[in-house]
Amino acid sequence: MGTHDDPGVDPFVAHRSLLFTVAYELLGSAADAEDVLQESWLRWADVDRGAVRDPRAYLVRIVTRQSLNHLRTLSRRREDYVGEWLPEPLRTSRDVADDVELAESLSIATLTVLETLGPAERAVFVLREVFDLPYDEIADAVGKTPAAVRQIAHRAKEHVAARRPRMQVERAEQLAVVERFMVAFNTGDVQGLMDVLAPDVVAIGDGGGKVRGAARRPVRGAERIIAFLSGATEKWGLHPVASIMWINGAPALRVEVDGELAATVSVAIEEGLITRIYSVANPDKLSALEAEATLAR
Repeated sequence: MGTHDDPGVDPFVAHRSLLFTVAYELLGSAADAEDVLQESWLRWADVDRGAVRDPRAYLVRIVTRQSLNHLRTLSRRREDYVGEWLPEPLRTSRDVADDVELAESLSIATLTVLETLGPAERAVFVLREVFDLPYDEIADAVGKTPAAVRQIAHRAKEHVAARRPRMQVERAEQLAVVERFMVAFNTGDVQGLMDVLAPDVVAIGDGGGKVRGAARRPVRGAERIIAFLSGATEKWGLHPVASIMWINGAPALRVEVDGELAATVSVAIEEGLITRIYSVANPDKLSALEAEATLAR
């Protein structure tokens, strides 16, 4: 992370996309990431710029510390959350998928696994694995020694690798599978759904206790998921229609009911079949989807 700052542009403005990406990866929430950037900007405004050798590294440190403060508050808030908690989906450009490491780290599947790490572990993992920061810079940001950070990084990497779905899928194949899923979903084609879902697929829904018919616990198995979907649409008289939308660096479904955005559905794919379904229907988490997020590493 060298210094490539244009002297005519405030470093905070120059690196805002990077800083947002760091905060979002640490928090799993666009709204909270924006709050962190607001607080970080206020702190940056009070800094003696002449004393800052590497503005980019300094700003990442501020954002990381503010994110860690937020994470402690968020973990308490999430304990009281109704049903399953999933990250807030981000609308991204197709280009994000070209950076394979960034796209994988941004995936709903990976962010869900990051929720199982402690705040310091999560910060170390993200700063090392996603942004490739040196250990001494990470140590500065999280308030630990470089030796401790190396140990945390090793543990966190093993933890994530053991829990993250193996998603080594070409983008064209990913898009083809999601399109098959969309067509089967829109036409109510049960056999089409069976053909695209792995037998042991798991569906996790996040309605935040605010959405009728949303499952509060994971639904396991293709047959159960299809039965749940058809039961929910019949019971509530819903007629959902899905279209392709790029979310968190991958093709996903944008689901509308009566022309209104009702949910996003992201998937993990292994060997041509969907192994995980992540459906976010909590309206509080859908408000950021109208605008495309600008991300950077």
